[in-house]
Amino acid sequence: MNVNGNGITSSYNSFVQSVNPKKNDYTMTSSMPYAASEATTTFSSTLMSKMKESKAVDENNVLETDNSFEKMWTSRYPGAKYHVMDASKISQGVWERNDFPFEKFFEDNVDESILKWQPSGKDPAMADGSVQRRLNSTLGQKSIIVPPELEEKMKNDPALAQRVMDKVADFITYHPTRPGRICSYLISLDENGDIAHFRVTGGGGNISGPTKEEQRRFEEEQEEKRKRLLEKRALEKKWQQEAIDARRAYHDFLNGQAILKSNTPTEYKDAVPIPLDAQISTVLSAYEARLL
Repeated sequence: MNVNGNGITSSYNSFVQSVNPKKNDYTMTSSMPYAASEATTTFSSTLMSKMKESKAVDENNVLETDNSFEKMWTSRYPGAKYHVMDASKISQGVWERNDFPFEKFFEDNVDESILKWQPSGKDPAMADGSVQRRLNSTLGQKSIIVPPELEEKMKNDPALAQRVMDKVADFITYHPTRPGRICSYLISLDENGDIAHFRVTGGGGNISGPTKEEQRRFEEEQEEKRKRLLEKRALEKKWQQEAIDARRAYHDFLNGQAILKSNTPTEYKDAVPIPLDAQISTVLSAYEARLL
């Protein structure tokens, strides 16, 4: 961790750890005799048409999920950069240096040569003019580096992509920063979707530093935000389970597995709780109306 002095843009970085792309390409070929009967031609044409439609659907599905994590990232943080490369090749020692050209990751395109970057001299101080200019050039921006292996996993697993997005968003939201600072975030993920490296750069704000009271209030606000987020997720999980249980009870009832003694609405409600699913709720409400 690099610690800043008053009025100096600061950059914090850390390490946890890291990849190989996998591809599933396929080709489809077909051949037919030139002279075919009308029935055969019609059947073959229909078959080929269906095969093309099926392939088009598959390709569309791939396109829809191809960049699902990238879409989540850029939708949540407009203007944020997204790079697919194996950043595990960058050692922790290089990652922490002030002369490492990390600002390149805040550009639209990054040359792979940055993965092989090596220092040519002593690490300059953070207060160095050239370092400060580079740090300031990134303020207010965000960039993420995704290894090819993780990119491939998330294409085929939208739930994984959402979990990784939640993890990254929580990091950005709750990473401690001084009040009033303008920050940039460079995050590198490992093949499992965990944060392997990060670099948070902060500038501006109260350059004399917050008072103890300001810092205390800031920490309390962050803790309150964290608690609200945990409560929200706990409620969502509870609601999801209730919906699952209600659907299961509803289907058991339809299949004759839920036995009603009196066949009254009251007993029915006790045996089959109304699920949150709007369509199922409508069906059950209509059934109750007939019982009444």
